[in-house]
Amino acid sequence: MINFKKSMKKLRSVDGYLGSAVMNFTGEILYRDQKKTGIDVEYSAGLFNNALRKISKLSLDVGLSDASLVETRTFDGHIFLITSTGDQYGDNFSTLNVFAIFRDDGNVGLAKMIIDKTSQRMSKKMAKL
Repeated sequence: MINFKKSMKKLRSVDGYLGSAVMNFTGEILYRDQKKTGIDVEYSAGLFNNALRKISKLSLDVGLSDASLVETRTFDGHIFLITSTGDQYGDNFSTLNVFAIFRDDGNVGLAKMIIDKTSQRMSKKMAKL
């Protein structure tokens, strides 16, 4: 199995990090990490996963492919949900969604790069299971 805590270590070290979660294709939480912020990461990740599914449906309705990223910017933070490309392996088992919350002064660019690379790496490992 995948050691999600180890896989997400780089993300946790980015300035402004508040919490993260890794979900499978169906939205089940496989990993959750939150600092003592009062944010319910598991619930928040579920809400954003639902939003990503709705946005994907809309993308398909206009003739594009599934959405792979939801990004929300607020006055006091950033929220990301990035989907790995599990479909390249011909299954949904290897598709993972990585959710993360950062303060508004966090290193957002670095966080997005790490999330994207980390989700791809974990997805490849899932495909081999």
